[in-house]
Amino acid sequence: MKKAIFFLFVATSLLFSCSSDKNENNGDNSSNNIVGTWDATELGVNNDTASDNAKFIGEILEVLTRENCFIITLQFNEDLSAVATNAVNYIEVNANATGIVVPCPTESDSESSTYTYDGSVVTFLDENGQQIEVRVSIQEDVMTVNAADLEIPNFDESGELIFRRR
Repeated sequence: MKKAIFFLFVATSLLFSCSSDKNENNGDNSSNNIVGTWDATELGVNNDTASDNAKFIGEILEVLTRENCFIITLQFNEDLSAVATNAVNYIEVNANATGIVVPCPTESDSESSTYTYDGSVVTFLDENGQQIEVRVSIQEDVMTVNAADLEIPNFDESGELIFRRR
């Protein structure tokens, strides 16, 4: 479980400054395609080959999304600034006879940064000044992020983190 929470934290940290320059939203390549507020709603993995950690992360996101609770939110602004809100550190996971119980966190952390976006890759600097490139795909109000690009320790399989624009 700690690995799953760690994955979400790292994913948020890596994506916190993602945003736009160009995109494929609604069929045009304008830099405004990524502008908006995006909530992580799903982790898409192959259930036949995915690790237990990846499946658990997917279950947590599913439970919280059904409750309109979003633990990772990315806001991309037209001025190429971005804000990431991350409630991963405040998740409490419990189990009962009916399944997983995950109350919506009431606290979160926020980080700000700048970004560039070329229509398929978001580039930003992490907290250590390292340039990070993450492949993304936007179709209307759904942004898909290649999890393998995030280079997360203990998460060595491919998958997709799905964000939906509000």
